[in-house]
Amino acid sequence: MNTKTIDGYKLKVILESAAIKLETNKDEVNSLNVFPVPDGDTGTNMLLTMKSALKQGLDVGENNAYKVAQAASQGSLMGARGNSGVILSQLFRGFASGLDEKEEIDIPTFAQGLKKAADTAYKAVMKPTEGTILTVARECGEKAMSICKNSDDMVSFLEEVLEHGNEILRKTPEMLPVLKQAGVVDAGGKGLLYLIEGALEAISDEKRSLVASENSQVMEVEVKARKREHIDTDDIEFGYCTEFMINTSYGDVEEFREQISSNGDSLLVVGGEGLIKVHIHTNNPGDVLEKALKLGELSDIKIDNMRYQHEEVLLKDELSRINETSHKAVDQEVKKYSIIAISMGEGIDELFRDMNVDTIVSGGQTMNPSTEDILSAVESTNGEHVIILPNNSNIILAAEQTKHLSDRSISVVPTKSIPQGIAALLVLDEDAEIESNIENMITAIEEVKTGQVTFAVRDTDFNGTSIKKNDIIGLSDKDILAAGSDINKVSQQLVEKLVDEDSSIITILYGSDTTQEQAKELAEMLEEKFSDLDIEVVFGGQPLYYYLFAIE
Repeated sequence: MNTKTIDGYKLKVILESAAIKLETNKDEVNSLNVFPVPDGDTGTNMLLTMKSALKQGLDVGENNAYKVAQAASQGSLMGARGNSGVILSQLFRGFASGLDEKEEIDIPTFAQGLKKAADTAYKAVMKPTEGTILTVARECGEKAMSICKNSDDMVSFLEEVLEHGNEILRKTPEMLPVLKQAGVVDAGGKGLLYLIEGALEAISDEKRSLVASENSQVMEVEVKARKREHIDTDDIEFGYCTEFMINTSYGDVEEFREQISSNGDSLLVVGGEGLIKVHIHTNNPGDVLEKALKLGELSDIKIDNMRYQHEEVLLKDELSRINETSHKAVDQEVKKYSIIAISMGEGIDELFRDMNVDTIVSGGQTMNPSTEDILSAVESTNGEHVIILPNNSNIILAAEQTKHLSDRSISVVPTKSIPQGIAALLVLDEDAEIESNIENMITAIEEVKTGQVTFAVRDTDFNGTSIKKNDIIGLSDKDILAAGSDINKVSQQLVEKLVDEDSSIITILYGSDTTQEQAKELAEMLEEKFSDLDIEVVFGGQPLYYYLFAIE
């Protein structure tokens, strides 16, 4: 029996099947990371983004495909992690807008959604690169449009699209030399095709139904957490963490945010396209919900008593979104600047705090924070201008998304490493205007050279160097500059390639898997080699990376 249309319920089944397919193959997608480092997280980022989309999609109570797609789009945006996750959220956004508000999706509408998905994702990236997920998405959309008028079965239609997508994926190494050099296809493109493959499986199986209620693991989102042994609850001014969605045609998010701002703190109100998401800490949840009911129907209501929870709660859900951090209370005196830094490792956290960073968001190499995590951090601050330091190239896009979700003055300084973040903070002038500060911070990060030392997670050949799994590798930006079996020797080789005649200071941040004695030994090796340079050793506590270097 041919499948010609997809309703809202079937679209939920498709979303779930796609998420399961990606979850099953997540490790393979992660392994396609160009660099063989232990933070190849494209698959993980896409999966967490997908699960956020699925959660919102499942919450829609109507059998309306457009509304399910819209909810999934909103969920993917709030849950977007890493560059691949942000791009996936834009694909969801474009797909939903391409449905023309139809309650059921026919083949031409599905094709239009795929085409609009790629168009939207391309527009979201400042400098689109061919040979990536964008190329695969565009080719799938174009193929879908070319065959949709002659297709009368959704299964055969999507099979052709998937076959073409796989053909294009195999060509990505020819489009992007770095893929060919590493001997892999594009990870994001592979992840996207697994999602399409999962969708196809759901459409092919007419009897397939939702399994989320039977299999909680499907919806389980992987968020790192740690226990607090004891938390003093006396200072909690607003005791109930309240979160809900409003299904409404009311579009003035800023006005509603103002209406409930006096009800509590840690306020987050974002939305559009018929859906508003609210998060607030308050002493009277009923009052907030009553005001919300005037706008429309409520869903996904969750109220937690933080005073009871604080003794044993894991830092996840709303607490992790409120940063897994030490965020400042919003009732403090308003100041000119609030600084948010993404950080990893207790030593680096402490270093940022000493440099007057207001909010530290946990994340980095192995767990990129979501757009919602960063947005919650923004809303927890009280500065006239908010400056975000992503400190990782894979977090910049997620940070940039917060500008479109908040009415605050937000600037993202594109720091790609912890040393760049530190360099940017050193030139921040609390009395200067925002434009001048951003210009100076960008100049500062361009002048500092950074390096990282970690281990290879797979065999590879890079720039003519054969690298085996578990070899020690030294990286800078997008290059592997040193490799070997001895951590300190590889580190010395890396630093020697980064130091030039203008260098004056070498800062060594040693990680949680490196001893203080090892770091001191490396410092002595470098002092012997560079006797005219100042060498500093600082405990960073970062996981997986033995050393981070800043050379100025």
